[in-house]
Amino acid sequence: MTSLHRKDLGLFVLRAAVGGVLFAHGAQKLFGWFGGGGLEGTAQAMDHMGYEPARASAVASGLGEAGGGALLALGLATPAAGSVVAGTMAGAIAVHAPAGFFAQGGGFEYPALLGTCGLALGLAGAGRYSLDHALGHTLDRPWVGLAAFGASAAGAAVVVARRQETVRRREIRAVEQAAMQEGSGLS
Repeated sequence: MTSLHRKDLGLFVLRAAVGGVLFAHGAQKLFGWFGGGGLEGTAQAMDHMGYEPARASAVASGLGEAGGGALLALGLATPAAGSVVAGTMAGAIAVHAPAGFFAQGGGFEYPALLGTCGLALGLAGAGRYSLDHALGHTLDRPWVGLAAFGASAAGAAVVVARRQETVRRREIRAVEQAAMQEGSGLS
């Protein structure tokens, strides 16, 4: 096996592993598979995390993970798949960041790793053992990658900023309610 084939085999294994994990997480969110909460449970969780509207956020998160993961695993539209994964994981990182880095303490280690892998695969390309290769790299053009990463970065920035504003509003409301209760002697 030549170096080129080893690299392609390595890309295939990495795509299959990362894509499979992401697909499973997305299927938990969308369909309740693998012990997940389905759309209703995920929407409740999204609301709790500050993502509004909660149901649309649950669908977007589930599709980003399941769809991006499936496309990565197949090696189809790999630049777009990688950008979707990176953007979706940016939203997860925003939720976990206050707990620090390590996953053991609820930190952002795991979504950062998945997002980085998606980004790297999108930049590297799917390799020889992929649908992109079989289709002559029609969906694996440099402009597709640039457009997808630009759109993903912009979308993630807007979503994370909206979530931060929602969380800030909720914190202010909670402080005001606590002050009102304390002032009325209800505490």
